[in-house]
Amino acid sequence: MKLKFTKMHGAGNDFVVIDAIHQHIDFTPAQWQRLADRRFGVGADQMLLVEKAQADNVDFRYRIYNADGGEVEQCGNGARAFVKFVTDKGLTDKRQIRVQTMSGIIEPKLESDGRITVDMGAPILTPAEVPFDTSNLAGRTVGEDVVWPLDIHNKQVLISVVSIGNPHAVQVVDDSEAAAVLTDGPAIEHHPRFPKRVNAGFMQIIDRQQIKLRVFERGAGETLACGTGACAAVVAGIRRGLLDSPVKVQTHGGELSIAWAGANLPVHMTGPAVSVFEGEIEIDKAT
Repeated sequence: MKLKFTKMHGAGNDFVVIDAIHQHIDFTPAQWQRLADRRFGVGADQMLLVEKAQADNVDFRYRIYNADGGEVEQCGNGARAFVKFVTDKGLTDKRQIRVQTMSGIIEPKLESDGRITVDMGAPILTPAEVPFDTSNLAGRTVGEDVVWPLDIHNKQVLISVVSIGNPHAVQVVDDSEAAAVLTDGPAIEHHPRFPKRVNAGFMQIIDRQQIKLRVFERGAGETLACGTGACAAVVAGIRRGLLDSPVKVQTHGGELSIAWAGANLPVHMTGPAVSVFEGEIEIDKAT
């Protein structure tokens, strides 16, 4: 079958965005993997599907598939790409939309300067709901947060666990560039204490309103930026007493701005979304 798509990115986190309103999409994990492959397919960290709303109080349904073919709950940078896509394609004339995701409703807004702000909802901070297994594990209170010891590669790291619709393990490092992202990241992602796997964040504090961040994403590896990872890192940093909102997050792909007033209030993420090119690819039904 021939698939029409738009290649997009948000701060270097790249996507294949698909209009699934006017195309029937029912792919296997192997087909998603082929589409994401940077040599044999289009190449992307995630594939984003724009679907018809399934409830009266929302505008669209938003589905996300990682490069490994697995469907996931949320993608913050993708949410910004989603808004630009539906606006550019004339699928809506609203500047703020309500979008249904696997993890709940989000409300992205197109700003006057072309950037996009996404209401990501309130962070989930209860370990069992992230989910994170704390059985026989002693956490340590730091500020308003609890940091947990995690054994990997014969050493122990201290993490904050946060869900922004998807699970994150955030650790503070002295130098994000020197951090063992490519070795510790996979070990954290697949650690048995995370039954649904986890995104591993490595946060360097620059000052109280600026951080550097690298994220090893579940099912995608290290990406140039991770929107939910930026939100999770800022939430963890504020709760530890290290950061003050709003916070600029420097990633390898660009800068994001994260604002959070604490408690059960929503996290707001602002950043760019860029269309790169449009195309059509033949997808083998037998893949």
